[in-house]
Amino acid sequence: MNFLKLAMVAVLFASVPTWANSLTGPQKNAVRSAQQYISIQGFSRNGLIEQLSSDYGDGYNVSDATVAVDSMNIDWNKQAVRSAKQYLSIQGFSCKGLIEQLSSSYGDKYTQSQATYGAKQAGAC
Repeated sequence: MNFLKLAMVAVLFASVPTWANSLTGPQKNAVRSAQQYISIQGFSRNGLIEQLSSDYGDGYNVSDATVAVDSMNIDWNKQAVRSAKQYLSIQGFSCKGLIEQLSSSYGDKYTQSQATYGAKQAGAC
């Protein structure tokens, strides 16, 4: 019986995100902002941090934005697929062109691997 209680307590603690208690107020707010952005369109990790910390975006401190984004459980490959599909819904891209757009420092800032995955899964390659 004690084992069962211990197992239930372990499950309860495992289901509570531990990062939520360790984030500062600005970091929690940055998480909320990031969740809103992610609900609208695909973002890379670097693109989301830049959006949150930009003077033209939300203006969070870069370190707060980074901690906030890194505290979230985001599948960056899935985000790359979303971004790739969004681009393809607007205009045509070659496989190479879409990968370059997704991975460019002037574009979406995905890693080369994420951009390639996104372009392939979206059907551009």
